[in-house]
Amino acid sequence: MVAYARRVAALAGVVALAAPLDAAAAEPTHAIGLAQAREILFSADKRSVAEERCGTGAEREQIACFVALRFAEDAKAAKLAVDLYERTGTVAGTLPEQDFDGAYRGRLHLVPKLPVGPHRRHLEWAAAALLELDDFFADLQRDAPVNYRWKPLDLRFFESVKRRTPSAWASGWEVAYNVSGSLFGSAAGVRETMFHEVFHLNDFARGQWSQRALADVYGRIVARCGTRIGCLAPYAPDPIIVRGGTYYAFMPDNGVAEYAADLAKRYYVEHRALMRKQKLPGRPFKCLAPENAEAWRRVSQEFFGGVDRVPACEGG
Repeated sequence: MVAYARRVAALAGVVALAAPLDAAAAEPTHAIGLAQAREILFSADKRSVAEERCGTGAEREQIACFVALRFAEDAKAAKLAVDLYERTGTVAGTLPEQDFDGAYRGRLHLVPKLPVGPHRRHLEWAAAALLELDDFFADLQRDAPVNYRWKPLDLRFFESVKRRTPSAWASGWEVAYNVSGSLFGSAAGVRETMFHEVFHLNDFARGQWSQRALADVYGRIVARCGTRIGCLAPYAPDPIIVRGGTYYAFMPDNGVAEYAADLAKRYYVEHRALMRKQKLPGRPFKCLAPENAEAWRRVSQEFFGGVDRVPACEGG
């Protein structure tokens, strides 16, 4: 597994850490196997017991049994986790206990936290978000094929001791989810953060596409505005502002990858609204500035089959 503490973004919430992956790894058929599922679900001292209980049948049957066994203390959570696996191949488990380099926040202590009992809502929200991606991309692909992976994932739940950060990060088709994360107070917050993190995985699988394809647009915006919130407002794909800083997408330590992930999230938010016949959350982002339209087009073409259902801007 890729080391987590490569870089921590300066936000009370989202963190995305990853290493470049071979593009072939992005194939949706890249299933989680028995050995990986056991590692996601059980500590080393519990794996032999799991094998005794679930070690017969086809591989998918064994993994579903592993999932049910791990969540056995909470029947509702077990059903959610098994359904998520059976539909998407995603295995939900826990992150190993570790100390985490929180950059300016110092060292953080992270502990595994199974999303059961009072934390079950986080499994409900995460599972709903990932299942909805199936529907979202099925709808999007009515217009054009999409070369994008959103499943299966290695989904790890944890809690940061006495802290609420980081909310999440992504690495090597793994998404880590903090049950005390500051961004995870609602289903919408989870849904949008999960899309942000899954985009990072696809970006890295393309050899950090955003660094090559969006650096010029991002650089022009930063050269014009620096970190000034008032100047950056039309260019920020997401309204999150870092405490004591600027928009998350334009924090100096974050770079263009976070701008790209927030842009993809804005694409998702606007298209999701249109798919549900809802009003857009404000004026279309691509219509706020020429740089936005340029970046929007590039992301759409690279990741979303060139599909753009957002109405054209007035005046062209």
